[in-house]
Amino acid sequence: MAKLEAVIGRYCYLTVDGVEYRVYFEENGRGIPLLCQHTAGSDGRQWRHLLNDPEVTSKYRVIVPDLPYHGKSLPPQSVDWWKAEYKLTKSFFIDFLVELKHCLELKRPAFIGCSMGGNLALDLALERPDEFKAVIGLEGADYTPGLDIIWFNHPRISGEFKFANLYESTAPAGPENNRREIGWVYSQSAPPVFRGDLYYYSREHNLTGQLGRIDTSRIPVYLLCGEYDFASTPEMCRRTASQIKGAKYTLMEGLGHFPVAENYQLFKRYLMPVLNEIANMR
Repeated sequence: MAKLEAVIGRYCYLTVDGVEYRVYFEENGRGIPLLCQHTAGSDGRQWRHLLNDPEVTSKYRVIVPDLPYHGKSLPPQSVDWWKAEYKLTKSFFIDFLVELKHCLELKRPAFIGCSMGGNLALDLALERPDEFKAVIGLEGADYTPGLDIIWFNHPRISGEFKFANLYESTAPAGPENNRREIGWVYSQSAPPVFRGDLYYYSREHNLTGQLGRIDTSRIPVYLLCGEYDFASTPEMCRRTASQIKGAKYTLMEGLGHFPVAENYQLFKRYLMPVLNEIANMR
């Protein structure tokens, strides 16, 4: 018999800042919508284990988009995109997720994002609290400077460098196949994309002194961080959570910067209590 997944891939068209984008997304499950945001320089393939987890999809409609310029979401056809340097801005990132929510007619979905998606969880909680049921930030913090490095888009830097760099961002005891899969996906992205995403991650995202404005009575905030994360360290995540009244912080032992992809079964132990709590919210 043929072995088929229940995951379905589709395209939707949405407009941000007057430009139309053809956006690829995959989904599976029924229940509370759960929008999942991939890390910088990658795409939705990172979420494949979550998409295929029946315990999650029995309660949640899991939706995983590829950000424009990533994965199967090609650059827009209506503009000469090659004439400008690709830079992901905070305003575009926020507007994209909100427009995707509207395009799919989602009523107050939950949001989960990793790395730059973890940072976005905080920006959404501050600037669009009424659009989402709750936000879960993986490997996110108030400010993550220092990674907007020019050699991430240098003609002498190959995909093998990206592979090695991101492989080393995973926990050492994780399944080897998964750790290498993360590097494999990263090695395939277009040269400007990773550094362009880090423009948001290390420059535009800066909530220093603003975290106290997040109201967790309007939007619950969960921050989870892997103990081996060197980019958004456990101390950075813990400090961030401590400045948000009512936020919940969890240290994930044995995990690195890509918990959902590098060791899903271990990550799930930390995720399910959060998802169950959100599902039981009135």
